Amino acid sequence: MGEAAVEIVKPRTDTREYRRIVLRNSLGVLLIRDPDTDKAAVSMDVSVGSFSDPEDLPGLAHFLEHMLFYASEKYPLEDSYSKYIAENFTARKGVGGWKHLLLHLDSPKTIPLLVKHKGTILRNNVFKGESVRQDVSLEHGGSTNAFTSSEHTNYFFDVNSDCFEEALDRFAQFFVKPLMSADATTREIKAVDSENQKNLLSDAWRMNQLRKHISAEGHPYHKFSTGNWDTLEVKPKEKGLDTRQELIKFYKEHYSANLMHLVVYTKDSLDKIQNLVENKFQEVQNKDRSNFHIPGQPCTSEHVQILVKTVPIKQGHKLRVIWPITPSIHNYKEGPCRYLGHLIGHEGEGSLFYILKTLGWATSLSAGEGDWTLKFSFFEVVIDLTDAGQEHMQDIVGLLFKYINLLRETGVCSWIFDELSAICEIAFHYQDKIPPIDYVVNVSSNMQIYPPEDWLVGSSLPSKFSADLIRKVLDKLAPENVRIFWESRNFEGHTDMVEPWYGTAYSIEKITASMIQQWMLAAPNEHLHLPASNAFIPTDLSLKDVQEKAKFPVLLRKSSYSTLWYKPDTMFSTPKAYVKIDFNCPFATSSPEADVLTGIFTQLLMDHLNEYAYYAQVACLYYAINHTDSGFQVAVIGYNHKLWNLLKTVVEKIANFKVKPDRFLVIKEMITKGYQNMKFQQPYQQALRYCSLILQDNTWPWMDGLEVIPHLEADDLAKFVPMLLSRAFLECYIAGNIEPKEAESMIRHIEDIFYSGARPICQPLFPSQYLTNRVIKLDKGMSYFYPAKGLNPSDENSALVHYIQVHRDDFLPNVKLQLFALIAKQPAFHQLRSVEQLGYITVLMQSNYSGIQGVQFIVQSTAKGPGHIDSRIEEFLKMYESKLYAMSEDEFKSNVNALIDMKLEKHKNLREESGFYWREITDGTLKFDRREAEVAALKTLTQKDLTDFFNEHIKVGAPRKKTLSVRVYGGQRTSEYEEEMNEPNQPDWVKIDDIFKFRKSQPLYGSFKGCHGHVKL
Repeated sequence: MGEAAVEIVKPRTDTREYRRIVLRNSLGVLLIRDPDTDKAAVSMDVSVGSFSDPEDLPGLAHFLEHMLFYASEKYPLEDSYSKYIAENFTARKGVGGWKHLLLHLDSPKTIPLLVKHKGTILRNNVFKGESVRQDVSLEHGGSTNAFTSSEHTNYFFDVNSDCFEEALDRFAQFFVKPLMSADATTREIKAVDSENQKNLLSDAWRMNQLRKHISAEGHPYHKFSTGNWDTLEVKPKEKGLDTRQELIKFYKEHYSANLMHLVVYTKDSLDKIQNLVENKFQEVQNKDRSNFHIPGQPCTSEHVQILVKTVPIKQGHKLRVIWPITPSIHNYKEGPCRYLGHLIGHEGEGSLFYILKTLGWATSLSAGEGDWTLKFSFFEVVIDLTDAGQEHMQDIVGLLFKYINLLRETGVCSWIFDELSAICEIAFHYQDKIPPIDYVVNVSSNMQIYPPEDWLVGSSLPSKFSADLIRKVLDKLAPENVRIFWESRNFEGHTDMVEPWYGTAYSIEKITASMIQQWMLAAPNEHLHLPASNAFIPTDLSLKDVQEKAKFPVLLRKSSYSTLWYKPDTMFSTPKAYVKIDFNCPFATSSPEADVLTGIFTQLLMDHLNEYAYYAQVACLYYAINHTDSGFQVAVIGYNHKLWNLLKTVVEKIANFKVKPDRFLVIKEMITKGYQNMKFQQPYQQALRYCSLILQDNTWPWMDGLEVIPHLEADDLAKFVPMLLSRAFLECYIAGNIEPKEAESMIRHIEDIFYSGARPICQPLFPSQYLTNRVIKLDKGMSYFYPAKGLNPSDENSALVHYIQVHRDDFLPNVKLQLFALIAKQPAFHQLRSVEQLGYITVLMQSNYSGIQGVQFIVQSTAKGPGHIDSRIEEFLKMYESKLYAMSEDEFKSNVNALIDMKLEKHKNLREESGFYWREITDGTLKFDRREAEVAALKTLTQKDLTDFFNEHIKVGAPRKKTLSVRVYGGQRTSEYEEEMNEPNQPDWVKIDDIFKFRKSQPLYGSFKGCHGHVKL
């Protein structure tokens, strides 16, 4: 065992301790001590990924990632790791909902709230989601997951500190002596196939594979990496291969300690962590393997100077211009791609996007280094086109190359690099703390790529200006080296090739440098120029000395126009602030037309502000104007120094809003396509939307929006906006590094803009106009079901949401429900997903509809129909009943303590803390001490309380149970849907034929929101 005395660069505000060690078996380790952490977290990054798949077994590396979760020689009971670990999406804070689930399962990459990335590097050709194994959560208060990329596989977990040692031991056995039983192997191939089925109609997956397909066949980049039933079961058998034996062989051949990097994060001393790691990981075998050798660039001369026309699933047009380049990871301190991505992807006046937007040809543009490894990389410019832009592809490509020529002609500017470097330095040194599980994954991935001193920094601190290196990359962005991928439904019927794994239709045309030269000459002669200096870079990063250290938000100010909740930063000592302002406008929800017009209004506001506010976003000061259920919301989050400058401009733009007819048409087109693309959502997403529509009063279906939007014109919006704003109430929350007087001054100024003067823009609401959020109350002892055909007949996936409504928000029943969900999650996942293989997406989670608490099972499947899945959930609950009764007192106490630990987990950063309190404000519950109060309730809970709760609300056939099943039938199950539609209602089992008739027939829960008259200062 060795220890290297290298100094690891860390943020100035980082008080954590770090120690690098190398075990005797050459496993590299970084130990992190954080005395303030509530969680311990671990990540193991293995330098083996899908590029190492055998030619005749595509997806084997990804399949191995799945299989390591099952069992080991030391812990041979199947899913013993997962029995320590229970399926849960919302465990960390006990708050969340289906919208979080949608993001988690289907995003090909994770994008933080309000952030648009420009010029960033996507790590090591990871296509996020390619191996998303749904977050599963420890009964000991944590979660686990893994992902497979081209050259790496990363395994990670977090857990409450008191359970860390055993969790670490179980985790270590993945890499010491895993077991891969024949039965588990067959079942998990079905899970991989279900995962692949989920992705088959996703444009992100389809286009990613098409770009890989159009490359050298012998290059590993060309491979299909997810795997499916055919590649892992059918084809191997035809060739006489045993997949399980090949899996074991692959593991023995490739998983070697010298190719692994481990990060361990706890509150314990570094010496204690080191002893633990040495004990548990020294048995990992070192086979002295080399990293996978990548044979250079995957694109030969036949794969460049091409125009690929391809047909997406969704409405919309996209242009992706790509150049193979030398990976900038070798020059990460010089950051040439960051510099070029910043300029080509800029959105300020004179930028490429600004010109395309002004011409009405584009709605978004991003630029930067995309897929990359140590041997090859791509620089990409991605442009979302309007219908008009679709007709001007050549002009758009011509303008792009004209801008690239401008960068060559003006030369590389040191002041632009210095400005970027300054922004990056501030961002690094004042970065928010993130959950340990995310931190260890980031760092372990960096350990494979960077020298030890830069494991925390990665590529985030460009500090060496090199005009030569930037010019070298710029020289690669040439017509002779380009690949253009052009996506549009307009190409349907005009293609002559099909990508084999996803069935994407495409055609290829050769283009020459002289053709692109002609496009440049023919392109509009617009005034492209470099951006101005950034006035939003903060220079005052000092911390305010707020005298009153409030533990919870306080109602700082209240008037007939607004309420202001305020919470100074008492935890994070960061020069940042968080501002949310909800404009509650009764006219916003009065009709489907009003709903759509409010959405267009918010999009147009963002559109009008873009070239100004983009500079703020570059300087890490983010804003958004979002359409909400009660009107719209303004959010500004970031460094507090210049936050008011941005917020004031946003508010003034709202007050002085004027409709620009040309931009109205562009935004209308964009929103129309959004409505049209609803039918291509995953079936489980459709089921969740139906569930929300059934339960939430005063909501409109997307079909209504789709019907009204074609008839709306710019004049309709011009008439609507004054009416929208004529009556409004502002619900405000300001937190962070802002003094109370500043916060009050901001809101007073905003009130003056909207409510003062002889002809004010806004009037206060009448008491009768305060908006409520009311939820349908299901009848006790009744089961309702709503059958629906999947909106996309080509999608064979079916889905079920089995929802059990329980109670209106109250501390004691809350914790009973939370404890049930915590305990039941892993058994549900194990039985329905692992044993019965109903579908890759199998979730048991709590639900919270505006303060009405419940629980829901979510399953998506090609193997079985929704009716069958519903019956299996009922059977699971019957089986679970006996397990609940058999639970020992020690098990019960252990689970209670785990839930208490989860609730007492500290917020990691200002945004997380503010999100928690803002949820209380928007729901109207205002229980800022929720966690402490629920912990107190948990301490009084007995095992009998839990079984009584189960018997009353969850047990099959319970007289007070209230159930709603939403069943979405995939394209292959039309006959089952027809049968279900013709089934007569049973006395306690009622089919919902018409959602709106049903809503009108049901009573409503009382609303927490809309009771401002009861709030006292």
